[in-house]
Amino acid sequence: MGWPAPVELRGSHAALLPLRPEHEAALAEAVRNGELWRLWYTSVPAPEGMAAEIERRLTLQAAGSMLPFTVFDESPQGRGRVAGMTTYMNIDAVHRRVEIGSTWTRASAQRTPLNTQCKRLLLGHAFEALDCIAVEFRTHRLNLQSRRAIERLGAQLDGILRAHQRASDGSLRDTAVYSITAAEWPAVRSHLDWQLARPR
Repeated sequence: MGWPAPVELRGSHAALLPLRPEHEAALAEAVRNGELWRLWYTSVPAPEGMAAEIERRLTLQAAGSMLPFTVFDESPQGRGRVAGMTTYMNIDAVHRRVEIGSTWTRASAQRTPLNTQCKRLLLGHAFEALDCIAVEFRTHRLNLQSRRAIERLGAQLDGILRAHQRASDGSLRDTAVYSITAAEWPAVRSHLDWQLARPR
């Protein structure tokens, strides 16, 4: 079994289950909510490309560089339906580092406790079960919504990788790189737990 091994992570607002091909139809329905694949600065799969995206992520899992999850909305409003996808990626087992990324969430579940719960579950598992020394987050420099969400978690900006990748439209992407270190985790954990405990 590779590192990290597949695992189920559950909270009161969200559940993260290992990605499976059987999740395709529910994921295709979720991504239609907000037509997320039309955002030029993201790499969200279109409904007709969901099967290929699942296969891509599972192939990377078999190679040891990704651990993909399907996100389920466990809130009363979500009623346990599929809300999106997330992963541990760019896995470095030698140095105990992972990136949390390749994440998308149906529009109706955005700006709810679901995303905070997902990050709390993933960060908690990374630092407390996997003994990671740091966890990274990366996003397009111009994806301000994603950058603000990462900053609200308590992650620090490490820097901008200029002309880092080509986007799907052929333009060059500047990548903003953030991280949380093991030493910072206790304070970040307290902050996330406080956010999740606040009355809504």
